[in-house]
Amino acid sequence: MEWTREKRYLPYNQWSAEKLLDLQAKAANSPAQMHYHLHPISGLVNDPNGFSYFNGEYHLFYQSYPFGAVHGLKSWWHFKSSDLVHWENLGLAVKPDCKADSHGAYSGSAMQIGDRLFLMYTGNHRDENWIRTPYQIGAWMDKNGNVSDKHVLFEKPANITEHFRDPQIIKKNGHYYALLGAQDQAEKHGHIDVWKSDNLTDWHELGFLHFTDQTMGYMIECPNIVNVDGKTVAIFCPQGLDQQVANYRNIYPNMYVIADQADFEKTQLINPGKLHNLDEGFDVYASQAFNAPNGKAYVISWVGLPDTTYPTDNEEWANCLSQVKELSIKDGKLLQQPVSSIKSLRGQEEQTNSQLIKEKTNGQYELAMTIKAGQNGKLYLAASDDLSQNVTLSFDTAKGSLTLDRSHNAQSVSEKYGQTRSILLKQDADLKLDIFVDHSLIEVFVNDGEHVLTGRFFNDPDKQKICFDHKIDYTGQFWKMKTILFKVKAIKNGSKTHRCS
Repeated sequence: MEWTREKRYLPYNQWSAEKLLDLQAKAANSPAQMHYHLHPISGLVNDPNGFSYFNGEYHLFYQSYPFGAVHGLKSWWHFKSSDLVHWENLGLAVKPDCKADSHGAYSGSAMQIGDRLFLMYTGNHRDENWIRTPYQIGAWMDKNGNVSDKHVLFEKPANITEHFRDPQIIKKNGHYYALLGAQDQAEKHGHIDVWKSDNLTDWHELGFLHFTDQTMGYMIECPNIVNVDGKTVAIFCPQGLDQQVANYRNIYPNMYVIADQADFEKTQLINPGKLHNLDEGFDVYASQAFNAPNGKAYVISWVGLPDTTYPTDNEEWANCLSQVKELSIKDGKLLQQPVSSIKSLRGQEEQTNSQLIKEKTNGQYELAMTIKAGQNGKLYLAASDDLSQNVTLSFDTAKGSLTLDRSHNAQSVSEKYGQTRSILLKQDADLKLDIFVDHSLIEVFVNDGEHVLTGRFFNDPDKQKICFDHKIDYTGQFWKMKTILFKVKAIKNGSKTHRCS
């Protein structure tokens, strides 16, 4: 199919039900599809949105283009959960059905206020000459999942270009603040822009958040600030960041900074630290974090990258979300660990300490192990019998290093940016790994979440051997992981285009 601009932005009601059912079947039946992570019902997913706690449950939306593996007319698809692992599919929630979001309901956040959930997101509007105008839109969702009262909150100020999006709403000291990704008009640099309101209706700009003297590329996307163990953590995606400022290899990084606190009135982080990669693997971007009512901080990420293609594009679906991770800080380092309820997906535990761990798997499992110090070797995952096709973890617990290698996949991804990702570890120390594989997704948690490496890989689904290249001194546990089942809901969309108030 040729994806013309006109086709990408067709109203939803101009697509046939038969086409949508065909796309849903392709996504559901793909050998590469994930089974215990949130993934496309059909078409493409990207940024997680509206991650929040509302009416006694966790709510999460993701950016969806249901009609193909391309970026087209975006909407928000809605899920809820009681444990951050089992998700109920609630269907299409935020539709691009008014003038201000005529070309897409883009990313944003959510917060419970009273007995309703307040949604704040960027509406993408383009005129007949394809000139973009971003609008920041508010809406309300009731306990039944009905979204109403969509209205424009504010437009971009003159000092910012058309790149002005992805608001995170925060309440602090009785005031509401919104953090937005922005590009300044004068120098075309990336910033986090801070806005304030006392009533969610009247907003004014406070200015760009200062947390570094370095230039943050040409645009910042998806800014988030959360409180973690008494510190403030800013998570964001700087596009075009100079690699001398921060070491990264993906097309665009997802970074974080730890500070003592955030002073929104003075638009600054107090005592900010260095920039770090949130994930040191291949495919994490557009992460969204929030503080639950119990104070815990959680984060979830888009496993996909802008301007990147994947083999499943040919099957007309693309991307997925990571599992939810709980954040903590230890020795000045941000730790990310799977939420404890992920254990509810485990099947029967199998102990292992042999060179050959599994001759074959069903493609969805968790493998936890501790490799003793003073050793080096390779752990092959999703491997063929002769090991020519694999995903490899190369380790040296004497020198302190770990490398994730997907160069021997059946189908490659983003070769331009390299097929290995490496991290440095403490020398002469045991290495703890918690490895999650979900068909074409791998998440590696290192030393209790001190590092996380996430990536997509595409191997023959019948080639699922797990083994070391030689005898290694280690202890391990293996679990098959259960499938998360959720019903597919139909898209309902009227033919009218509404004007936001």
